[in-house]
Amino acid sequence: MSSGNTFSNASTGDKPADPYKAKNVDEASLKEKVEDLTSFVEACKFGMMTTRQGDSGLLVSRAMALAGKEGGGVDLLFHTNTESGKTNDLMSDPKINISFINSSGEWASISGEASVVTDREMVRKYYSPALKAWVGDLGDGTHDGGPEDPRIAVIKVSAITATYAISRRTAVGRTVELAKGVVTGDAPSVNKLREISTEELETYKTLLG
Repeated sequence: MSSGNTFSNASTGDKPADPYKAKNVDEASLKEKVEDLTSFVEACKFGMMTTRQGDSGLLVSRAMALAGKEGGGVDLLFHTNTESGKTNDLMSDPKINISFINSSGEWASISGEASVVTDREMVRKYYSPALKAWVGDLGDGTHDGGPEDPRIAVIKVSAITATYAISRRTAVGRTVELAKGVVTGDAPSVNKLREISTEELETYKTLLG
């Protein structure tokens, strides 16, 4: 049953109620955790950005292409049209989630706070000519889809926490482990399930100087 801000529907005594998590949690060094996360994000390239609508409070997700990374790779950058709905969402509530998944089922979820950066120096630094196809050229000499177009901005996501799972076995090894789990009832050990806390991310960024 639920109690306060938690939810439970079972009593398992001294046995883990979530055996998958217990079997797959992987305690690695902070350096390894961050480096594996940033490598995975870069390999995925496309993620889902989730924001909260100011008028309804509903969560909305949309696919976004990674434009760059800062803060040692943990702060993510995305292009945006300043006149789009997501910028309105972020003005109302800057809390954000970015999630990534690949065809093998490996995934990452990064929660943080976002800011809409219109500084032209940053826009020029991360500008891509492909943006012109998305925002268009309005033919007025200003809104031309170029790096000086005031509609083009950067959403900077400052990571606060992250959770991700990357495979610890080959595809064949995962299949074997899953098959064993079906037969024995034992949770398979197939992933490196890792969490990076707020304190760890702050420590990592401090070490970078």
